[in-house]
Amino acid sequence: MSTTLTVKGQVTIPKHIRDALKLLPGTPVDFAVNRSGEVVLQKATGVKARNKASKDRFEAARGKADVKWRTQGLMNLLRG
Repeated sequence: MSTTLTVKGQVTIPKHIRDALKLLPGTPVDFAVNRSGEVVLQKATGVKARNKASKDRFEAARGKADVKWRTQGLMNLLRG
């Protein structure tokens, strides 16, 4: 099966390959070129890959504020 490279350098991974590697949207993948010049695609492993797959930038920041603001107090602070 062949596919076409977009102007952004993107390609679609065929469904049977995504299914075989259990790739879901947002799953980190690694690319490598072997000695024969073939591209090897595999699901990324390790702590960094797991964190990227499970948390987006908003999820990582959720629940971090330790100051409980009331609306009027915040408005006074912002408006001076």
